[in-house]
Amino acid sequence: MERYIVRRLIQTVIVLVIISMMVFMMSRLTGNPVTLLLTEYSTEEDKVRLTKQLGLDKPLPQQYAIFLIDAIRGDLGRSIRGDRSPALKLILERLPASLELAVVSIVITLVFGLPLGVISALKKGSLTDASARVMALLGQSAPVFWIAIVAMYVFSVQLNLLPSSGYGRLQHYVLPAFSMGLFQVAAVTRLTRSGMLEALGSEYIKLARIKGLGEQTVIWKHALRNSLIPILTFMSTIFGRAITGAVIVETIFAWPGVGRLAFQAVMERDYPVVQAFVLFMASMFLFVNLVVDVLYAYIDPRIRYTD
Repeated sequence: MERYIVRRLIQTVIVLVIISMMVFMMSRLTGNPVTLLLTEYSTEEDKVRLTKQLGLDKPLPQQYAIFLIDAIRGDLGRSIRGDRSPALKLILERLPASLELAVVSIVITLVFGLPLGVISALKKGSLTDASARVMALLGQSAPVFWIAIVAMYVFSVQLNLLPSSGYGRLQHYVLPAFSMGLFQVAAVTRLTRSGMLEALGSEYIKLARIKGLGEQTVIWKHALRNSLIPILTFMSTIFGRAITGAVIVETIFAWPGVGRLAFQAVMERDYPVVQAFVLFMASMFLFVNLVVDVLYAYIDPRIRYTD
């Protein structure tokens, strides 16, 4: 297990270096930020001075080398907008709001997705099963931005039940968490259903019933536990996506998270913030995947890591 973790850590470092190269080059395809910072009264001397001040006068390989060395030291650069705050500081300030939204959406996913999947599997072929599968299909087919806009129109504009934007109160979490969670509920429902159907037809479940174990114990302790591997894998991607992929939802609902910060940075060609956002979130995503891989062995003893 220790050698496996060391190998994964080395792989993680390599992936982060590759990601840093990609985001460094792609962020510069959006254009020169100097043109956005200058006014109509700026002179050519102002342009040259600002380009040198931002370090954009150096060749790209040299810019990347400086960026990589600073990143290893924990310095992900400074925003080129406003008071030139450290990019990492801006991300850490916005991160709690994104984490809160991600946790709420994951809770919604588990509270609704797991029971729906189990019930659908237990009532295979029934109207309940058909309804759950239709809901799962609709949930995975509808784009997140469409769900968010429709939810805002219905519950905020027409019914005036929930706020369309804001942060801090409980009702502010409902619409953005629902918009993010609907797709996840649908996916978990389908994964749970398929996993439960496979588990319920296995020999160890038949043996558990022959031994006289209660049906609730058989379903929730044995069958569901052995169906959790694909669900756990999906939940790890959900957590990363809930934080890094909430750009649209956070922008629509004016949620003060890192997703909205990244959107603003792209629009303003704020290279350091974009680069810091991608590297920081990629690190979180890779760390979560590593933790999930290690948890596999504890959930399913049949899994072994070999050299």
